Amino acid sequence: MVPCWNHGNITRSKAEELLSRTGKDGSFLVRASESISRAYALCVLYRNCVYTYRILPNEEDKFTVQASEGVPMRFFTKLDQLIEFYKKENMGLVTHLQYPVPLEEEDAGDEPEEDAESIQSPPELPPRNIPLSAGPCEAKEAPLLSDNLRATEVSRPSLSETLFQRLQSMDTSGLPEEHLKAIQDYLSTQLALDSDFVKTGSSNLPHLKKLTMLLCKELYGEVVRTLPSLESLQRLFDQQLSPGLRPRPQVPGEANLVNMVAKLSQLTSLLSSIEDKVKALLHEGPESPHRRSLIPPVTFEVKSESLGIPQKLQLKVDVESGKLIIKKSKDGSEDKFYSHKKILQLIKSQKFLNKLVILVETEKEKTLRKEYVFADSKKREGFCQLLQQMKNKHSEQPEPDMITIFIGTWNMGNAPPPKKITSWFLSKGQGKTRDDSADYIPHDIYVIGTQEDPLGEKEWLEILKHSLQEITSMTFKTIAIHTLWNIRIVVLAKPEHENRISHICTDNVKTGIANTLGNKGAVGVSFMFNGTSLGFVNSHLTSGSEKKLRRNQNYMNILRFLALGDKKLSPFNITHRFTHLFWLGDLNYRVELPTWEAETIIQKIRQQQYADLLSHDQLLMERKEQKVFLHFEEEEITFAPTYRFERLTRDKYAYTKQKATGMKYNLPSWCDRVLWKSYPLVHVVCQSYGSTSDIMTSDHSPVFATFEAGVTSQFVSKNGPGTADSQGQIEFLRCYATLKTKSQTKFYLEFHSSCLESFVKSQEGENEEGSEGELVVKFGETLPKLKPIISDPEYLLDQHILISIKSSDSDESYGEGCIALRLEATETLLPIHTPLTHHGEMMGHFRGQIKLQTSQGKMREKLYDFVKTERDELSSGPKSLKSLTSHDPMKQWEPTNRIPPCGGSSITEIINPGYIGAAPFGHMKQTLSPDQQPTAWSYDQPLKDSSLGPGRGESPPTPPSQPPISPKKFSSSTTSRIPGPRTQESRPSDVGKNMAEPLPQEDPPLTKPEMFENPLYGSVSSFPKLVPRKEQESPKMPRKEPPPCPDPGISSPSILLSKAQETEGNKGTGKPVPPPAPFLSPTPRLRSFTCSSSADGRPAGGDKSQGKPKAPTGTQVPVPAKRPIKPSRSELSQQRPPLPVKSPAVLHLQHSKGRDYRDNTELPHHGKPRPEDPPLARAAMQ
Repeated sequence: MVPCWNHGNITRSKAEELLSRTGKDGSFLVRASESISRAYALCVLYRNCVYTYRILPNEEDKFTVQASEGVPMRFFTKLDQLIEFYKKENMGLVTHLQYPVPLEEEDAGDEPEEDAESIQSPPELPPRNIPLSAGPCEAKEAPLLSDNLRATEVSRPSLSETLFQRLQSMDTSGLPEEHLKAIQDYLSTQLALDSDFVKTGSSNLPHLKKLTMLLCKELYGEVVRTLPSLESLQRLFDQQLSPGLRPRPQVPGEANLVNMVAKLSQLTSLLSSIEDKVKALLHEGPESPHRRSLIPPVTFEVKSESLGIPQKLQLKVDVESGKLIIKKSKDGSEDKFYSHKKILQLIKSQKFLNKLVILVETEKEKTLRKEYVFADSKKREGFCQLLQQMKNKHSEQPEPDMITIFIGTWNMGNAPPPKKITSWFLSKGQGKTRDDSADYIPHDIYVIGTQEDPLGEKEWLEILKHSLQEITSMTFKTIAIHTLWNIRIVVLAKPEHENRISHICTDNVKTGIANTLGNKGAVGVSFMFNGTSLGFVNSHLTSGSEKKLRRNQNYMNILRFLALGDKKLSPFNITHRFTHLFWLGDLNYRVELPTWEAETIIQKIRQQQYADLLSHDQLLMERKEQKVFLHFEEEEITFAPTYRFERLTRDKYAYTKQKATGMKYNLPSWCDRVLWKSYPLVHVVCQSYGSTSDIMTSDHSPVFATFEAGVTSQFVSKNGPGTADSQGQIEFLRCYATLKTKSQTKFYLEFHSSCLESFVKSQEGENEEGSEGELVVKFGETLPKLKPIISDPEYLLDQHILISIKSSDSDESYGEGCIALRLEATETLLPIHTPLTHHGEMMGHFRGQIKLQTSQGKMREKLYDFVKTERDELSSGPKSLKSLTSHDPMKQWEPTNRIPPCGGSSITEIINPGYIGAAPFGHMKQTLSPDQQPTAWSYDQPLKDSSLGPGRGESPPTPPSQPPISPKKFSSSTTSRIPGPRTQESRPSDVGKNMAEPLPQEDPPLTKPEMFENPLYGSVSSFPKLVPRKEQESPKMPRKEPPPCPDPGISSPSILLSKAQETEGNKGTGKPVPPPAPFLSPTPRLRSFTCSSSADGRPAGGDKSQGKPKAPTGTQVPVPAKRPIKPSRSELSQQRPPLPVKSPAVLHLQHSKGRDYRDNTELPHHGKPRPEDPPLARAAMQ
């Protein structure tokens, strides 16, 4: 029996919580050490502080308490003896052990009853030819069966006899007589000889090889004779010869088994290839020059405006030839075309979701700005994806900067899938879906997670590959497949990426009853894609509406014990080990409403009123309270609940189930989810998130999500091999950590990074008592200078430093964080911040300053910089707050302040807004006043603006009429998201500062001239309308009057800040505003003015899901005296002269600055509060 004081694998923070709860000196418990396997930690409470002593085993498995040098060591054979000894006074501990802290009762007592019928035994293994011994997996899964197996071995027939019986029961009438005789001879005499080889550890089966060669003797000759004919047939249908199939002399090989397998593989590959090529030829016709292409040309109907006259055009994207062709009619001749090199950038309008600006280079090397309006936002997104694919295909860079990843999760309900599941991989169905024009673009990586999967690995793999080949005409490579009972994950990749993928790792964690059954748990896969680490976790958590706490515990266990990624990163769990981590599965979180509201829920689903239901979604509520999936992100949910359907239909939810214990209710819920967490300032964008409508064999619907993810290449130093690279240096100054702990110990830092040769350890810091019982550990100027292996900025600015703060007494980590080196300037001290987490819990913060020194050079433009998002008005610092924050709802405090690395952008340069938008981090205050204590990751802040629609504004929900859904308070993606890097996971301390202090980005010298209303937009009626975001995707929102028209005589709204912020920035809070720090004075600099901001001019981060009008926040409020109220656009339009007459000012603005048509009457009211709107509390911006 386990003693009550032995708490096993509880976390350090949980141990501190239990001891603090007792409040008595001498309270103690023992837990497993987090830093050394087989070691323990003795935790003792004394004077409201927790002291931790490490208990180490020696070679003889005797235990001793680790002591200071010179103190005699005492050894104990059992932990009980050690505890009894230290119950005596004055034995060397801070106080003697008095009160053991008992174990907490587990919340798993009723789990077997709750889900008993769904607990399946492990899937049956297929029969083996030589079941001589159990494999390691079997032995691990069922150790209790081994004795029974030995007991029954004697009575079993021999293997040879068993196989003879099986052969006799088979229909062998079609076998040649000599073949049947050869098989019988093998079973009677030669099988035993091969068995002896196996027992000696050999993998060679010589007699079986002889048998197979005898059986395949004639086949080999036929294959050798047939292959040249098939190769000729393939060349006939393939104008451009594939690299591996060029004519070559036939050299007859030796007729052995290896050659036989190779020839057969080549034969099946050729047959499959021929079929695909003939299909393509018949589909596109013999005159098409694109029959060899995986991506045929796609034509989009758009409208363009010329001098106020609308015009229909056809944009034809030819990915294979690298051309964008512009035609006046679909069947007409080419009007003009631009090669991929001449297409400089795509700029998405953030206000009008179907508008796109294309920057092209003319023959005279001038930049032309072409503006088009698509039929809808999904068409625009499909067009952008095709153009991006074209740039990628014809890129001169040998390695990709960005890949696309498909994530799918499906609880199969222990039923085989239907014959056709291609809609899943095409992201078709409900929610944020892909446009048909993107169907031809295969993703780089497909990750498919299943639960309650009844199929064998081989069978499921064949179904997946066949489905993908059907839609992509490609045979994908299997990267990994891993199964725990009926939970499975499969990773497939394009063949071209096979050599880019390395360090593949798989693992699983059981979380079923007593954490020993694999009916619930997780499987994971991780690998490196060139220089980027990717992790994928598929989990099936505890079921039952009332079991959310158990699900939270399942998540924590998976987080702690799933061993993936670089093992050198031992202080860090999987949330910090990967550049991108994706978590998918049947998470089983339910809609927490009374069972008698079942029909009301069904009615709301029919009316697509998802927002009301999502406000009761357990996962969103638990994330809001920081209890689970801390710092993860989830795309907005715009699809119906995926569980629990009546099978073979998607029109009816089967929410009741009669059981022996009574009626069981399973209310419709979003059980199946996809979340992700990426390092700060890396590019990651969710392009689709939804569920299928036509796969109905299970009571769950499959869920899909697709992502753009930035990746880095394996960088080779320009200095050449063997050359020392000593120019680079990373220096941390004036750093300190704030920890939530009662431990009484000293702390040091560890720095880990792939840009360092090995991890670096610091000296101990100085402890100080912080506010609210927190501990402040100051490191001052003592931190070591880090020397990166390569100092080239193109490499170094893509790297990250992982930080772990550890205790000196036990070497256990008390918190981990991540700092991005993508800094706005080098050779300059810039402030840094990262939240510190441990085992999925918030532990504190790390702050300080960093100085990065690199060699000469600059960042190369990445492929994901090709598509950017801009708003349709002038850039103004406060307005761009929401658009430049991370997608994560828990990161609303993050600053917008980013400029391009190395800071060389001119004011006319169009660059990724993810790199721009405000002052360097160095111009932000480092500390907060007591009333402004960090609210980092605070889930009670408004998360997303429901008026912004799902995702980044590219794809409306399917069907398009569907109203917006998941309450932005909890959902995690925003339409104002920029296809640039994520913001630094970094600065909670800036909450409130950004709200109440002047920001340097508001530089009067850089203010653009105020732009007048552009009447071009008002004249288009027979074409797709430019639909503002709030009208297109938020039918539930009350219509608001457009913001006032700007006065031509007033300076740009960029000049907004100073005392106005200080006075109005905290109107709703009533909190005093600290004076701005000295270094917050505006710093003039050049920057692009096309950076994105909150769509439709809504206050960034405002919670519009409730349909309430919002007023601007502090940074957005100008001095009222300086803001004359002008007529709204609707009023102005009545006075507008008939087109094409335009004022000289409008004509001047349209023909200057590259014909910038951005309509200033649609400016957001960030800087122009409307009289009817009440002041908004500062929290709305956070």
